[in-house]
Amino acid sequence: MARAFSKGLSTEGANVEPEGLITPNLPSVAAASQGSPIAAVAAAALGMFAVTLDAVVVNVALPSIRQDLGGGIAGLQWIVDGYTLTFAAFLLSAGSLSDRLGSRRSFGIGVALFVVASVGCGLAPNLVALIVARLAQGAAAAVMMPSSMAVIAQAFPEPARRARSVAAWAMGGAVASSSGPVIGGLLTLASWRLIFLINLPVGLLIVFLLICAGRPTATQRRKVPFDWVGQVTAILAMGSIIYATIEAGSVGIQAPQVLATLAVGVAAFGGFVLAQARGRHPMIPHELVHSRTVSIASAVGFAFMVGFYGLPFVMSLYLQEGRGLTALETGLVFLPMMIIGLIVTPFTAWLIERIGARRLVTTGLIVMATGLASVALAPAQTPVWVLSTIMVVVGLSGPLIMPPMTSLLLGNVAGHVSGTASGVFNTSRQIGGGLAVAVFGALLAERSEFNSGVAASLSTAAAVALIAATASRFLPTGNESAIGRHTQAAAPPS
Repeated sequence: MARAFSKGLSTEGANVEPEGLITPNLPSVAAASQGSPIAAVAAAALGMFAVTLDAVVVNVALPSIRQDLGGGIAGLQWIVDGYTLTFAAFLLSAGSLSDRLGSRRSFGIGVALFVVASVGCGLAPNLVALIVARLAQGAAAAVMMPSSMAVIAQAFPEPARRARSVAAWAMGGAVASSSGPVIGGLLTLASWRLIFLINLPVGLLIVFLLICAGRPTATQRRKVPFDWVGQVTAILAMGSIIYATIEAGSVGIQAPQVLATLAVGVAAFGGFVLAQARGRHPMIPHELVHSRTVSIASAVGFAFMVGFYGLPFVMSLYLQEGRGLTALETGLVFLPMMIIGLIVTPFTAWLIERIGARRLVTTGLIVMATGLASVALAPAQTPVWVLSTIMVVVGLSGPLIMPPMTSLLLGNVAGHVSGTASGVFNTSRQIGGGLAVAVFGALLAERSEFNSGVAASLSTAAAVALIAATASRFLPTGNESAIGRHTQAAAPPS
């Protein structure tokens, strides 16, 4: 596979640096593809679909994985968090890799590694092997995401056509988010291993599309300095803190290994902050570190993923182990919650122009908190269809929060750091999702009754959303009409 895309993509480069979900201020790319630009966009959109799908599809398969491979709540947490951890840790640095190797080569390498890691997941003989393969999957996904954006930028140098292509790319993630629980449920009926092995034909199709896209004409690659200290301390900080949180649910917060690992995480975080403040080539430029908009946007992204990522983890276990539903039935319970985002997202630009981006973000966070609190307070015997209906409220918050927040962020930072700002924003999202699974799993493990663990977890998520809603009131208002048009062209998946 590596030889196939290397033969077709070996002489190209990139002069853009997209490091997050949406980077509409990408500079024009002089090189034009010698092959099919539509194939390039299709490859990028399919890559986004695969990356997003593997973040959500695994939740409904967790009980089946435990039946087959054993392990407790902590093992299930690592299956989810292993992917999220390396995804978040490498996302900020992945853009510079794309600049060094060229976007299509970097994307192709990421796809190849993603497929190999997926096969490793599907064939894992035990829980440890599965978790290691998930870590590799997350790292590969981090390489794929920013380079896929650069592929689009090269395929369509014209801003208008590029914006439409970005919207198609974003739709790949939105479709994956909506269909993931059902796809996971269907595949798990045969075997949970299929949720990973399905990436083999998908990956081969992406490589085929990349080859059909051809090579761009000669471009100049940029040699971007790599922040080794920042990268190492980021991995240490995230990994240690998540590990300590997961272990605390099994052995208690006062256990020596928990306290020691937590201390390592705090020290590594301090090292990361110091590296960003004093380093010559920090991953996060100083102007972003001191930006109130970036700080609040990161808090909003964190809070959003605590609820949007933590709810499926908790409720997937509850519905199957507490209510006796199958994996497919669980996926169908989540379907209305996921599909509401697809329905509402096209109207986001209209809502921004009439309500305002800041007000829409605040409203969305309040809506999310309301939905989470309603599920948390629902009586133990609440009918499943009622729970499914309540969770639609949480799903509705996605298009109310993420597209306007992304556009508001990118509309209030300088163009030359918009890619990095988006990377910071999306890294905070991944950290929020990873910590949610770690903390909520610990709450489930330490409670004698599963229902009380669910209530405690979702109540915590609701409180985090309300805190973020308060902070969001200090966001700038921005140019609402321009932000609305911007969002219409490039609304990210929730």
